[in-house]
Amino acid sequence: MYGTMEEQEYEFQYVDLPVELCFCLQTEFNDKPDSLFFNDGVRRIDFILAYEDEDKKDFEKRHTFQRQYFEASLMKMGMELEAIQSVIDEKLLFVKVHMPWDVLCTYAEVLHIKLPIQPNDLSSRPSRWRFLSCITKHFYPNEELITKETEFFTAPFEKDRLEYFYVRDKDVFFTASMRSRMAYYILSRAPYEIRGNIKKFGITKLLDRGVYKAAYPLHDSRFNVESKEEGCPNERFLLYKEWAHPKSFYKMQPLNLIRKYYGEKIGIYFAWLGFYTIMLALAAVVGLGCFIYGYRTQDTSTWSKEVCDPEIGGKIVMCPQCDKECKYWRLNSTCEASKVKETVPYTACGRCLRLSIGIGTVLFWILLILASIVAIIVYRLAAFFAFSAKLRAQDMKELEPLKEYVTPQMATSVTASLISFVVIMILNTLYERVAIWITDFELPRTRTDYENSLTLKMFLFQFVNYYSSCFYIAFAKGKAVGYPGDPVYLLGKYRNEECDPGGCLIELTTQLSIIMGGKAIWNNIQEVLLPWVKNLILRHCTRGPSEKVIPRWEQDYRLQSLSKLGLFYEYLEMVIQFGFVTLFVASFPLAPVLALVNNLFEIRVDAWKITTQFRRIVPEKAQDIGAWQPILQGIAILAVATNAMIIAFTSDMIPRLVYYWSFSVYPYGDHLNHTMQGYTNSSLSIFNINDFSNNSRPMKTPYNITTSLWQIMFECVLFLILGIEISGMLLGTRRSMSTQSTTGM
Repeated sequence: MYGTMEEQEYEFQYVDLPVELCFCLQTEFNDKPDSLFFNDGVRRIDFILAYEDEDKKDFEKRHTFQRQYFEASLMKMGMELEAIQSVIDEKLLFVKVHMPWDVLCTYAEVLHIKLPIQPNDLSSRPSRWRFLSCITKHFYPNEELITKETEFFTAPFEKDRLEYFYVRDKDVFFTASMRSRMAYYILSRAPYEIRGNIKKFGITKLLDRGVYKAAYPLHDSRFNVESKEEGCPNERFLLYKEWAHPKSFYKMQPLNLIRKYYGEKIGIYFAWLGFYTIMLALAAVVGLGCFIYGYRTQDTSTWSKEVCDPEIGGKIVMCPQCDKECKYWRLNSTCEASKVKETVPYTACGRCLRLSIGIGTVLFWILLILASIVAIIVYRLAAFFAFSAKLRAQDMKELEPLKEYVTPQMATSVTASLISFVVIMILNTLYERVAIWITDFELPRTRTDYENSLTLKMFLFQFVNYYSSCFYIAFAKGKAVGYPGDPVYLLGKYRNEECDPGGCLIELTTQLSIIMGGKAIWNNIQEVLLPWVKNLILRHCTRGPSEKVIPRWEQDYRLQSLSKLGLFYEYLEMVIQFGFVTLFVASFPLAPVLALVNNLFEIRVDAWKITTQFRRIVPEKAQDIGAWQPILQGIAILAVATNAMIIAFTSDMIPRLVYYWSFSVYPYGDHLNHTMQGYTNSSLSIFNINDFSNNSRPMKTPYNITTSLWQIMFECVLFLILGIEISGMLLGTRRSMSTQSTTGM
């Protein structure tokens, strides 16, 4: 077989393979579009390899040799192959791969696959909510279509103890997902070339080099039409009808069938996503209640009334917010802003070198993000100066209906948030390639090490990329602005920006809304629209005569292939969303509501995507969500501190409480009872405009810090410390209970 090939540039060493096993039998299509078997109708197809018949060029000769050597290696390892030509493209060929019973038993033992020993005869505890079954049954998949599977006691398979396992039918003892997982295990380790003492192996490298165009397990049927083949389980059709179809959005997920069809890793992802979405429902109720309460009470707020009152806020003249161009303005011009405020209550040396290069590259990109944040801050300062000169002008008649809403701060915040979102998405796209390159360069030993390393790099980058602007607005903006006559300048030119008259929480909410909303829209375009358009174009370009019957393997070939990283981007998307929901929920209580709505669609969108637009995913074993678990725990712990700091230092909650309980009554105030009247005036200081100079540098501080400021600062720090300590105690108690329960088990 190999002697007919003239290899001039490359010299290959061959394994000693019997001649009769070196040929892959090529057959004709038997006009059965839903068949999952070889032409004999007995041997099941466990995997499909697709390649194009190349021209007789030197480079393609090497591809042909590697492919033939690879297929010969597979047959030597016990696999059975059958080739068939495409019914649409004559250059395209498909190789069917089948694993005989002995090979299945061998590799089931190698992979420690758990298989049934005997049916579970233990009685299960009846549900406490069984009396509501007449109502809850409508929220579960149709039991007539997706029947409840028999529960078994299982054990890792051992070939020598086959008689102890529950083998009723050898054809169905190993599920289709188990068979394809074992087939992929063999494909990943079969050699395709030996040069000297170096053995090259694995289907992944052959796919990267173009030797094969695709390698995938088969779907068992079309997603919207039941298979006509006898004995076909039609699991893909059932998943689409009871899980991925839009009309089933209110139903619980059939997790057992998902796990059986796609494997444990996919099943764990959807189980975790469903649990996370249910937990969001509780936070969404609280957040929606806070928002409704703030909206209903905005017109009865005492301090908002004082700001809007022409006799109080209308007589208070505020200092200009920028140099020269800005004018004096009255406090009641921020009436609407004050109301909005209330609605948002391998060798060691080589490995060290590779890791050092990886860490250095990650730090460089993080510094690049921080540089972009500084650039956006400079834009904010310049834009605020321009908007102040324009929007404060008296001749802006065209904005008269919206003038009370369109403030320089709001215009600057919205435009800066949009620019920040665009920069975030561009940096994400660039860094994604860099992170994959760095991780490949580090040469992790196992796939788990590879995924964990890439997860850490991507999350660190995305954390800084998405959250840095929010942290700036929440904790840095408006904190170092100086005082009238002696403002603080950035880069010696731009006056440091102040918060909106309604507070920095409004700008933080604007930033969160734009980034969360824009990210959700962009992700849906990437996850839904792009695969659908690609499949539509591919079907149009490869459309054959309407009378031709297209086999199952060729229908799947025209679908999209899932990326090598699998569910990495789905997890990353949800973890970033979890950060938005938890880190800044004190500023944006509607974040859990938006996340809940998004996730209700996300579950069905992901289900629709992998069921209808992608080839069947190779099943993988998994015990948990991997490196994402400690990342989520870290975000949850950090969220306690960030929300405590937002409440203590960014919002006006503590200053209001201090005024209400201390400074509204004797000896500081004139009121007999605790009240919020007079709070607006007490929060302002008087400045003599005669102290302004041409360069805005007075000789002395024109106002003094009052005692109330120090008391407010003390209360803020005390609140922060108490919040962190209480959360730490609760976390320690939960861990202790978890440890005790584990020990008891």
